[in-house]
Amino acid sequence: MDVRADQAGAGAGHGISFNEAFRVWLRVACLSFGGPAGQIAVMHRILVEEKKWISEGRFLHALNYCMLLPGPEAQQLATYVGWLMHRTAGGLMAGGLFILPGIIAIMGLSYIYAAFGNVSFVEALFFGLKAAVLAIVVEAVVRVGKRALKNRIMIALAAAAFVAIFFFAVPFPIIIIAAGLIGYAGARSGRPEFAPAGHGHGGSAAIDSMLGEAVPDHVRPDTARAIRVGALWLALWLVPVIALLMALGQANVFSQIALFFSKMALVTFGGAYAVLAYVAQQAVEHYHWLKPHEMLDGLGMAETTPGPLIMVLQFVGFMAAYRDPSGLSPMLAATLGGLLATWVTFTPCFLWIFVGAPYIERLRGNAGLAGALSAITAAVVGVILNLSIWFALHILFRETVPVHAFPLNFDMPVLRSVDVPALVLAIAAATAIFRFKLGMLTVLAGSCAAGVALRMAGVI
Repeated sequence: MDVRADQAGAGAGHGISFNEAFRVWLRVACLSFGGPAGQIAVMHRILVEEKKWISEGRFLHALNYCMLLPGPEAQQLATYVGWLMHRTAGGLMAGGLFILPGIIAIMGLSYIYAAFGNVSFVEALFFGLKAAVLAIVVEAVVRVGKRALKNRIMIALAAAAFVAIFFFAVPFPIIIIAAGLIGYAGARSGRPEFAPAGHGHGGSAAIDSMLGEAVPDHVRPDTARAIRVGALWLALWLVPVIALLMALGQANVFSQIALFFSKMALVTFGGAYAVLAYVAQQAVEHYHWLKPHEMLDGLGMAETTPGPLIMVLQFVGFMAAYRDPSGLSPMLAATLGGLLATWVTFTPCFLWIFVGAPYIERLRGNAGLAGALSAITAAVVGVILNLSIWFALHILFRETVPVHAFPLNFDMPVLRSVDVPALVLAIAAATAIFRFKLGMLTVLAGSCAAGVALRMAGVI
């Protein structure tokens, strides 16, 4: 994989220079607020509608593949389109720029949180932030649900996914695999419920004019190339993990961060909202790296900064190492822990794209793949609903009681422990979003101001 050769030959077919692409991808990165839906919408507006670099059909085909992958689909979509345009160098640039602003912002906020998180003003700020995050997650359930649940079968899949993960603690990967198999079988059998909606295929887009409908040389599948690229990215991902395990042992916090988030990189299907429930439960209940409200604080940081919501994992790694610095200064350990979590989370994203994308270009229009995607998206709605309820339990109630009666396994709220100020703030944030259609950053800022006002008034 010669990045310089990739860059040298880039742009010859479509006339878009590497420098121009850099400026556009930097703009996309700086505007990538609002979670995966908002980020994909920004890319669609800039790449498809404004710049006309890629057609609607090819954009959606790339998105379908990225949604089937573990990891943040918006970042992987940027990598995919960058790779189509300028090969390996373009994919590295687009995918790297997409996460760079978030890495910097989350790291800065994590320093502030670790140093001043117990100060009343900061606590009040995050009290309001959590209420807004709950409303935003609920809005995500509604938004994704409207798009995905077009018929009774899709509604049933979403309901089954919710019941399985919330009441019976069925592992997330099993839910996604089952949904994908159902969707694939349904599409192959000709069931109309699993058919994708029709999309336009504009031929005037730069990439489509260069590539056409045939598979061109620079995206043609090549087994030898796939093996070389896969070996390189596997080494970049796993060698640091193995080195930490051998040097420090499995009980060390850095080994635990490397191993846990490497596992997450393999099972984080369905986007950030879908996997955060599992990450939160493991980080809080198994590893005891954070408390429930701190996980919500971290999600609030990710919501207010550009980049994928999965950047919250950097905050988790930061706090884990901050509390168990392994002989280092807490802030240095925290910095290394946050960067380590980020490395093992995002390095596999480039592996999936650079190895898989050439083969996926051959599957444009494949009915089975589209059916699997439709079913997985429906199941993800149920998983996101589980996340919103998990958040609500820890935001709106001070106490919960675990219920373990085989096969049931869930947390039940103690009704008398309801947090009235948090409930009022959450309702107000939801009203601002659903009734008055206010923007996410406006709602987050207003909720933070309300939290500070409530603290100053002595209410919280």
